[in-house]
Amino acid sequence: MDGETRAAVLDAVDATVETTGAKEPSAVARAVKGADALIVDAGTQVTAEVIDAADSLKVVGRAGIGVDNIDVRAAVDAGVTVVNVPDYSVEEVSTHAFALMLACLRKIPMFDRSVKSGEWEWSTGQPLHRLAGSTVGLVAFGKLARRFAAKLRGFDVDVIAYDPYVPEYPMGDLGVESVTFETLLTDSDVVSLHAPLTDETRGLIDANALDRMRDDALLVNTARGGLVDETALYDALVSGDLGGAGLDVRESEPPGASSLHDLDSVVCSPHVAWYSEESRVELTRTVAEDVVRVLRGEDPENPIDPETGWF
Repeated sequence: MDGETRAAVLDAVDATVETTGAKEPSAVARAVKGADALIVDAGTQVTAEVIDAADSLKVVGRAGIGVDNIDVRAAVDAGVTVVNVPDYSVEEVSTHAFALMLACLRKIPMFDRSVKSGEWEWSTGQPLHRLAGSTVGLVAFGKLARRFAAKLRGFDVDVIAYDPYVPEYPMGDLGVESVTFETLLTDSDVVSLHAPLTDETRGLIDANALDRMRDDALLVNTARGGLVDETALYDALVSGDLGGAGLDVRESEPPGASSLHDLDSVVCSPHVAWYSEESRVELTRTVAEDVVRVLRGEDPENPIDPETGWF
């Protein structure tokens, strides 16, 4: 978060701001005693234990979109409002998904390593296939996926999407066809993940799902690492049942040693799809302003629905 922007907003309520590096629930619970508000990132676990320990907590602000690290039900039951930033980094993440897709499709990292090692050989990356004429499948069709779909216009691709919670007409407005999950897996040359991490979606891309995908298909994940079974992904890649993967998010972050890192068919980035200097300022201002609204007794602009964990 941008500290200068956060301070400027929170000064409006004469707030005393304390920063902690606590991530685990027990450490966070100790840190929040006496706090009226808590602003966290994706790596901070706000469990029922944390909520119970916070005797004066009124609001938890998630500096980002996903709230899978927050026990929203426990918070709401305790009278604590949870807010997030639903428009956060829509431009950045959709651009990064596009970049990962192209990097995998054109094998840019492989060529880069080859040239820097002294080679100059086009066949290093064989085989390559063109983007035009292919089918891109989007898993979930929220704001990020819609922006990604808009960016695909003009590239002569068919775009399909699976989202049981979105009616067909928003997809049709962008020329996207609504399909079943099974159809998306079997028909897509590129599968791009944009779903939140919930009990329903955890491990969505497992061995069965990967087996249904085309042998030369690409998987792109800029959503949540827990959507993908990484062991199954590795097995699919080394067996030739999948063409490649672009991963910005992982099951564990940081991932540490991973067999996926040994594969030329995998392009990785360190959960950076959200980042631009502009997005940092927008993120900080939006979450801090909503926290201030709650502290003033006003309705926040971006509350989380406690029944679904969605916004």
